[in-house]
Amino acid sequence: MSTELPPYFFRIRDNGAAVFRVTSEDRQRRIAMDQIAVVNIRSGEVKPHGERELNPEDLAAIRAWMEERREVLAAREIDDIFRAVDHMNLTAHWAQTKASDESLEAVTDTLLMAMHDLRQVLVRKRADRLMKERSEG
Repeated sequence: MSTELPPYFFRIRDNGAAVFRVTSEDRQRRIAMDQIAVVNIRSGEVKPHGERELNPEDLAAIRAWMEERREVLAAREIDDIFRAVDHMNLTAHWAQTKASDESLEAVTDTLLMAMHDLRQVLVRKRADRLMKERSEG
């Protein structure tokens, strides 16, 4: 563990984080974490904790964390989609080479409905993008 402590700690929670100021002021170098705010990634809202007032340094650190967190979540979301594509390919291979009739019967309707729904959304979104490109061009 590094001897230098970060000035802030962000405890991840749904849609954001609780923000703590980190200090080690006593002789035993005990770490103290004092909650200063709660942030919401989706709305961009920063709520000071209790009666606290956030200074410009606090707000700058929080805004920087929020931007970095949004980037991490966006990258994870795309990665999850690519993993879903991999799973679809593995499912096709399983259905073709390993699945029993009983297994296929158990999953076919659910898979077909999910794939149909996904196809409809993708086709509609592509059509919307094409129409937008034509109207702008």
